[in-house]
Amino acid sequence: MTLAGVVEREDAMASGKARYVWTGTGNGMELLGALTLPGVDRSVPYARLFLRDTLVPGHISPGSGLLADMALVVDELAANGIRHTASGKGGKITIALWAGRGVLRAEVTDDGADGARPVVRTDPGGESGRGLHIVAALAKAWGHRPDGSGTTVWADFPSLGASRPSS
Repeated sequence: MTLAGVVEREDAMASGKARYVWTGTGNGMELLGALTLPGVDRSVPYARLFLRDTLVPGHISPGSGLLADMALVVDELAANGIRHTASGKGGKITIALWAGRGVLRAEVTDDGADGARPVVRTDPGGESGRGLHIVAALAKAWGHRPDGSGTTVWADFPSLGASRPSS
């Protein structure tokens, strides 16, 4: 399925419509694309598809380890936004992909969680809560910032010339 399939299938998305936007520059980085999805678990695969369709082949090789790492991080950030914020209660998440300054950046913006900030949990025996550990392990750098009433969590990866080989 291509990204066009996301927009064509927006009526099948449970609680809202997918919105796809291309344009822009900012902070020395170029916005490669942004996609707003309903805050439902079924949106997570569409976030990964958007990542692949936006970055391959111009920025990442199709079989690269970098693509796999970025897809896993976007998956974790999207799932966290849906499960732990107002995005999951009839809300939305927005995935934005940026390039510049030697990095590829993936951002996920959620609808907010009453002032709560992303937290890396430390319970090794817990059955969940490892998402931000995965993000920290795979990304070159990551962080978060307030974004209106929501929160944007971002993760940076080395750009094309510095990508790690596939496993």
